[in-house]
Amino acid sequence: MKNKMVYFLILLFLFIGYVPLRGQGFVLQKDIFVAEDEVQDNVISFGGEILIKGKVNENVIAFGGTIIVEGKVGDLVLGFGSEITLKPSAVVKGDVVSLGGTLDKEPGSIVDGDTIYFNTSEGVLEFFKEGLIGVLGMSLIPVLLVIKLITMFIWFILAVILVAIFPRQISFASSQIRKSFWPIFGTGLLSIIIFTGLIFVSVFLSFILIGIPFLISLIIIGIIIKILGRVILFYFLGESISKAFGGKQPSLLLAVFLGFILVSFIGFIPIIGSLFTLVLSIIGWGVVIRTKFGTTKKLTN
Repeated sequence: MKNKMVYFLILLFLFIGYVPLRGQGFVLQKDIFVAEDEVQDNVISFGGEILIKGKVNENVIAFGGTIIVEGKVGDLVLGFGSEITLKPSAVVKGDVVSLGGTLDKEPGSIVDGDTIYFNTSEGVLEFFKEGLIGVLGMSLIPVLLVIKLITMFIWFILAVILVAIFPRQISFASSQIRKSFWPIFGTGLLSIIIFTGLIFVSVFLSFILIGIPFLISLIIIGIIIKILGRVILFYFLGESISKAFGGKQPSLLLAVFLGFILVSFIGFIPIIGSLFTLVLSIIGWGVVIRTKFGTTKKLTN
């Protein structure tokens, strides 16, 4: 499981948008065409065109580019800065979410879930422009805000892709937080302490070379645990928000999006944001380790 996630992250950053990837129930490439008699589980595109004439069982996701749906989508249609068009024959069983792009629902198209539309592209571009001016003018606050936004965007991309690839593991691990909160919290705290100690030991051993491979392995494992744990918490918090306001059970991706927005918002609050992030890290480490990356069938308190 660990090796698969390491390979996935490497491939993601090196080949996204250039090399088509097919497997584990998803298609990741620039331009995607699902023919009338074709069925896919998940499709993800970066800057290309997605045309759905057939059926996608779960999610259709695009960063930039266009999404045109003429067939059926079983769960979520999500566009980040994308042009989304639902043709009269389109049927979306879940939600349609457009962030910073355009959404055109032609008469006759059916969306069984919620429709969320934020036309924020101009505001985001203006914010980045102000941040660039801040960089050139040596103003620190706009620079820090731009860095924060870029970090948030990277987190969002990773969250969406991990949800598309490991939906069952994330859903299962999230369900264990309520059942075994304090054991998970304790496991996370102990794991972070041990991990920090191992980092110090490997740094010391690196002065005599033998610790370098160990240090690199620890860093990779730590990154994987942090990313997966945070995405699990995005889902847990998003699902909790939806239920707290009397909403129906949200789709996996919509819950992750809601949790992502909540965590990002609190992260901007001085002191409280740092403490909140620390608690999330402890819980994230604990739930990943206790559920063995979301693959354990049962937990005992």
